[in-house]
Amino acid sequence: MALGVHIDSDNIKSSAKHYAKEITELARAGSELVRIALNSEEVARAIPYIVEEINKEGFDGKILVGCGQYELDKLVQDYPDNIKMLGKIRINPGNIGFGDKRDEKFERVIEYAIMHDLPVRIGVNWGSLDKYPLQKLMDENSLLSNARPSDVILRKALVMSALDSAKKAEEIGLNSNKIIISCKVSKVQDLILVYMSLAKSSNYALHLGLTEAGMGNKGVVNTAAGLTYLLQNGIGDTIRASLTQRPGELRTNEVVVCQEILQSIGLRHFNPQVNSCPGCGRTSSDRFRILTEEVNGYIKTHMPIWKKKNPGVEHMNIAVMGCIVNGPGESKHANLGISLPGYGEKPVSAVYKDGKYFKTLQGDNVSEEFKAIIDNYVKEHYT
Repeated sequence: MALGVHIDSDNIKSSAKHYAKEITELARAGSELVRIALNSEEVARAIPYIVEEINKEGFDGKILVGCGQYELDKLVQDYPDNIKMLGKIRINPGNIGFGDKRDEKFERVIEYAIMHDLPVRIGVNWGSLDKYPLQKLMDENSLLSNARPSDVILRKALVMSALDSAKKAEEIGLNSNKIIISCKVSKVQDLILVYMSLAKSSNYALHLGLTEAGMGNKGVVNTAAGLTYLLQNGIGDTIRASLTQRPGELRTNEVVVCQEILQSIGLRHFNPQVNSCPGCGRTSSDRFRILTEEVNGYIKTHMPIWKKKNPGVEHMNIAVMGCIVNGPGESKHANLGISLPGYGEKPVSAVYKDGKYFKTLQGDNVSEEFKAIIDNYVKEHYT
């Protein structure tokens, strides 16, 4: 499949109705996988209801990824018919992995996945890393005359835990094409180095993302910096943005970030691209900013309809520029472009279509006229 967008649900409120509503909102925003926490019997019992509710909204219950920790083994035994309704389960080797009774638990969960043809994501996290591989590597490192830094050992332990668990799952009988691996860390450079090692050492599908990226611009930048490098190097099958939302902020923002990353590097297209002027000493007003905002809003409002009636519209490119210096040239590179007047220019706005001058707009209705031009272009070119 193409690179997929995978987002976590919150489950801050306990009702199954709220849970189903949040999952539906994420799916409607474009999330192709939604992880839910299998952390209680209440959640396990609610799975049929949640699947039914999201089915009513037109989404497949198989978008759900059940993330179990300490309680996963018991839940798959007690609620086998419910959990098999999910599309995938996630195992954290640090909480169910190997050693003593954990070996048996790991094996039972893998056997359950095999029985019900469920893919398994083996998700290692540096906050809950299995102590066995870490201690083994630390002991070996302590015997070296030139011991390696602790962060190097930690990264190696993450990779070892993931690959050893995947190998164990295969030995139990899980097909390698049913295994997805993730190794979550908080620092961008660690993320890059760990996933480059995973990609070099195996052919398993890889799920990319920081375990926590932070809030606001910091979180977006951290996510984009790490994921873009890996994706540009052909590493990754699904991605996630783990942002700290501000109070009241929707997690659908994480979907947008993932989509923008994939679209910005040309791996997938979700919406028409709007290239807009940042402004400079030649821009004499904020009209180009207002128009850019209105064009983006127009696209957001109309995309649900365009997606159904106008396939391919997501590849459309629109330019909104603020002066004559680069405005006409930038506009000609787009499917549709408009160059607004800057400082000392005539109060007219030139519109370009497919690289050629189309018409001039002026007066108080430039925005509405340009949006009408966009709508006509969509109808003419994407049918």
